[in-house]
Amino acid sequence: MANNILVFIEQRNGQIKKASYEAAKVASELAQKLNCGVHAILLGSAVADAANVGLYGINKVTFFQNENLLNYSSAYADIVSQYAAENNFNILILSNTSLGKDIAPKLAIKANAGIAVDCIDLKVDGEDIVLTRPVYAGKALIDVKITSENKVITLRPNVFNPGEVNGAPAEIETKPIAEVSDKCRAVEIKKAEGKIDVAEADIIVSGGRGLKAPENFKMIADLADLLGAAQGASRAAVDAGWRPHSEQVGQTGKTVSPSLYIAIGISGAIQHMAGMRSSKYIVAINKDKDAPIFQVADYGIAGDAFEVVPALIEEIKKVKSE
Repeated sequence: MANNILVFIEQRNGQIKKASYEAAKVASELAQKLNCGVHAILLGSAVADAANVGLYGINKVTFFQNENLLNYSSAYADIVSQYAAENNFNILILSNTSLGKDIAPKLAIKANAGIAVDCIDLKVDGEDIVLTRPVYAGKALIDVKITSENKVITLRPNVFNPGEVNGAPAEIETKPIAEVSDKCRAVEIKKAEGKIDVAEADIIVSGGRGLKAPENFKMIADLADLLGAAQGASRAAVDAGWRPHSEQVGQTGKTVSPSLYIAIGISGAIQHMAGMRSSKYIVAINKDKDAPIFQVADYGIAGDAFEVVPALIEEIKKVKSE
């Protein structure tokens, strides 16, 4: 069977997620290298910016429409796998978001496909796709090839740059669905007002146990606000009840790949570094000069966070006021 690529476009509350544009760009570039077709699938109710997928190289989007598909739905895997099988798509590409992690294994089982998750690089070697993904909690990288005819691939968000938009709006084929059989569905998804999701942020300021008390996270919030950044936290801070789990970065939290990651009062346990070491630039502030976080940091300040961070905030304010 000739290769044919289907990219899953994820939406939340009617807006396409940034990570899906990254997946669309990767899928379109892969299709060019493999000289094969590429198509996108979108599920939801009303998605205002669906045609924007075309700006990243996807000419056509099939939009399965039903109000019960507005948010996360266990029906997604059934609909996507059936559509892929009926239209001979053998390569499925998704973003490694919470939804992508949920439905990718289901798609692989339904399609009898090999699967590679959380990939951070992708290249073509002859007729093979070589995928690079982290292993051993991010301490090493491995190149893998999926040898099965059908393939499911998830891409780590914020790693693949969608680049400049240079395509035309995509053609949208809408397919209304009369009924959705769904055993499990989120009836409501709430996002903290004014908060940037750490999984999608370009800059993240994270605090850890070294901040000693929950009220001291105010300076983390102040620095994040100045930088237009998301606020993150280590597992220790979350387990202590200082910060919500939605901000947790690490192996048991969210995996992030921002352009800039600032770790304050975080020692750098392997579980935390597994979730952030692919950041483009890492800045660490810790009074322990031997803290493991300095081993992965591009820039480090061995000093008291309660002295360093307020001084840093004041300097940034001065620069922004000039």
